[in-house]
Amino acid sequence: MESKIVLLPGDGIGEEVIDSAKQVLDAIEKKFNHTFTYQTKDIGGAAVDKHKNPLPDDTVQACKNADAVLLGAVGGPKWDNNPTHLRPERGLLGIRKALELYANLRPVKGFAKLLHASPLKEEIIDGSDLLIVRELTGGIYFGQPSERRDNGNAVVDTLTYTRAEMERIIDKAFQSAQLRNKKLTSVDKANVLESSRFWREIVEEKKSEYPDVTVNHELVDAAAMKLITNPSEFDVVVTENMFGDILSDEASVLTGSLGMLPSASLSESGVGLYEPAHGSAPDIAGKGIANPMAMILSTAMMLRYSLGLHTEAERIESSVEAMVNEGYHTADLHVKDGKQVTTQEMTQLIVDYIQSEQLVQS
Repeated sequence: MESKIVLLPGDGIGEEVIDSAKQVLDAIEKKFNHTFTYQTKDIGGAAVDKHKNPLPDDTVQACKNADAVLLGAVGGPKWDNNPTHLRPERGLLGIRKALELYANLRPVKGFAKLLHASPLKEEIIDGSDLLIVRELTGGIYFGQPSERRDNGNAVVDTLTYTRAEMERIIDKAFQSAQLRNKKLTSVDKANVLESSRFWREIVEEKKSEYPDVTVNHELVDAAAMKLITNPSEFDVVVTENMFGDILSDEASVLTGSLGMLPSASLSESGVGLYEPAHGSAPDIAGKGIANPMAMILSTAMMLRYSLGLHTEAERIESSVEAMVNEGYHTADLHVKDGKQVTTQEMTQLIVDYIQSEQLVQS
């Protein structure tokens, strides 16, 4: 199989973890007789510095012409005082919109060897394995332009959704639940917001199309509480953009490290974008201590969702889990009786396991 992949290193540790992802893909290429070709393009702060634009046109065009996109990370304090149109985050929002990436999938799964690193008690996080499905291109982040009124003494942000935007993300969540444990939790604020009442109505309408999926509704504040007190209660969680942004970041700390969490952003029929849940971490950039595993697991999601290479994706995921189980960890993790390794050493361990003849169980 031949596939075109665009690499967007971005800022901070982005370049390092993207390099790890490419090494892993090189191993998959050899192991399974595929051909991956790459283009590297600028986004975020790096693009601001080079092009005075966080999302250059040639980056967008290259992504649209690719089979999949891998993104490292964007942002950092260097650009905090930039005007809004020159903030690195505008590049991330822009590429999501340009590629019509309406669905963000963020799996949160605890590794047995890392349960002690969670801020929660081990008995609470043990057995947790959930998927947050977040609407990504609508809602308050993409409503009418925000404005200051009354000589700066008032402000207006607008939350806007269409039925079609809600239906497609709710369908994606139902479909995801069918592939897992057939349990869907829809999160809203229907006791206050009209948009949430509309959302809940559509979920109820859709239930009949997925009779094998059990559905329940949670208000966002209750859902936030239950993520901390009983995360194993959840299987698939679906919600709108802002709630999903907050809840997915909350859920990301359950496992003890952002460095372990991948994500996928999908369109209806075009290219998908895959990135780790962590930020650009400029304070550790260039030190060789960044955790590459979230980026590597995001690469596995790319193989599964964009390229249909399920066996290859499982090989990567099982290789990562095997290294964690053997006690290898980067500086952000604390594994009992483990061995701390560098970014490149961890990458090489995973590459070696992928290429080995060991039986990998997913």
